[in-house]
Amino acid sequence: MEFFEDHYLRLVTFLFEGAVQPALYHLGLMEWAEDGYDWLDFFLFGLLQVGVVYVICRPLEAWRPVERGQSARAVRTDVVYTLLARLGLLPLLGFVLFAATQVRLEALVADSGWIPPTLEGVFPSLRETPLLAFAVYVVVLDFFEYWRHRFQHEWRWWWSLHAIHHAQVHMTFWTDDRNHVLDEVLAAAWLAGLAVLLGVPPGQFPIILMVLRLAESVSHANARIHFGWLGERLLVSPRFHRLHHGVLSIGASGKNYAVLLPIWDWVFGTADFRRDAFPHTGAPGTPEAYSRGGWLRQQIEGVRQLARVLRGRGEKPQAPRVPAE
Repeated sequence: MEFFEDHYLRLVTFLFEGAVQPALYHLGLMEWAEDGYDWLDFFLFGLLQVGVVYVICRPLEAWRPVERGQSARAVRTDVVYTLLARLGLLPLLGFVLFAATQVRLEALVADSGWIPPTLEGVFPSLRETPLLAFAVYVVVLDFFEYWRHRFQHEWRWWWSLHAIHHAQVHMTFWTDDRNHVLDEVLAAAWLAGLAVLLGVPPGQFPIILMVLRLAESVSHANARIHFGWLGERLLVSPRFHRLHHGVLSIGASGKNYAVLLPIWDWVFGTADFRRDAFPHTGAPGTPEAYSRGGWLRQQIEGVRQLARVLRGRGEKPQAPRVPAE
């Protein structure tokens, strides 16, 4: 783990000193040097994420697509979401929020004199086995991600934002990042806050995040793929998650909320393991802008829908009474 971290930091430093810093100096913007270093760090990490996801998911979609002839315009909108989320407006969100939350919590704890328990404090053996500790952090955070995702469906105000993600009727691995900005902020705050409380080492948090994001991207792929009876209960597959995006899985009627490990759906009664089920995706009853609009139009409409729900005017989302395909 430390080997990869060291080489990654060396790459960031090399590019910053060789390209970013001279550019800032030439433009008279050296007061932004520290921010420029942070941006480069997150940009490279986001670029790595996009590259890994594309190399894995694009061949899967070409090999066994669920749908052919998808709308290029609809897919391009999801590509815009991905580039903005991982390379543009939002790449700093999770990491900056993680660092800021950590600093503030540590200050509050220091002032109070209370030492909060962490996983490594409760289980000291984890300090001696970094890989085991990493795996435990992934499992625990995945458990809380299951509940965050479930709340996105069950709480009407949160669903008004999350419905943008479900409104895509041409789902691909790009759809993973199709989220309203406010939804992204809430999700980042949720995960970052939990990571701090659990005592996740700052160096491991980006890697844990990458594991979870890779799992989400694969599960959204337009690929007729499953992992068999046993594998489907160990890892979330494209078939398992496509059932979650089916038109019968709207709002609180959703199934298959898990991000990485289906065991959470199994334990809490929200699992759907139907075989050979690759339904149409989408969110009937949501605004047209959610499915056909571009990024900006969807963001504006999301704020409008959230305001309507908060004023008590939004309707409770319900799944249509049609048979699944």
